Amino acid sequence: MKSTLTCLTFAALLLGMFVGCETAPKTAAEKGSLEYDAKLTVARFKDTDPSMDPRFENAYGYAVFPRVAKGGAIVGGAHGRGVLYEKGRMVGYCDLTQGTFGLQLGGQSYSELIFFKDKLAVEEFKRGDFALAAQASAVAAKAGASADADYEHGVIVFTMVRGGLMAEASVGGQQFTYEAKK
Repeated sequence: MKSTLTCLTFAALLLGMFVGCETAPKTAAEKGSLEYDAKLTVARFKDTDPSMDPRFENAYGYAVFPRVAKGGAIVGGAHGRGVLYEKGRMVGYCDLTQGTFGLQLGGQSYSELIFFKDKLAVEEFKRGDFALAAQASAVAAKAGASADADYEHGVIVFTMVRGGLMAEASVGGQQFTYEAKK
C-alpha cells in the first residue's frame, strides 16, 4: 500500500511539472537559446548519421526537440520544447508532452527529430491533430539509420539519448502543440 501511494505521489508530481507549460518561450533571449539549441541538435543528428542530410533537404518540414526530459515509476511523463521548420525556414515553436503507464523506472533526457513528408503532415501537426504512440515508431539515431527509415503516416521520428538511465516497457503517447513565430 505504501509503495503504491509513493508511486502515485511521484506520478502526480511528475505530471504536475508539465501543467502550465507554454509552447513558445517567453523572452527573446529564451527564444534565441531554443533556436540555437535546435541548430546544434540538427548538427548532432547529422554528425551521428551523415546519411540524414538528404532528409533535411527533401522533407517538407521538421520539428526539433533539443531536450526532452522523461521520468517515471509505473506512471511516467516527458516534456520538451522545440522548433518547427518548413522548407528549411523556422516558422514557430512546439512542445511535446508524453504520458506513459507500465513497467518503468528512472529518468532520461533525449533529443527528438520529426520529419514531415508533405504539407498535409505539417498542417496536421500545427493544428494539434498529430499524436504518436510513445516510442512506437522512433528510430534511434546512429550511423546509417536514416538510410533505411521510411515515412509512416507522413512522418519519421528519430531519437538520440542525451543522458540518464531508464528501464521501460510501457504504453502511452506523445501529444504536440504549436505556436507560430511572431
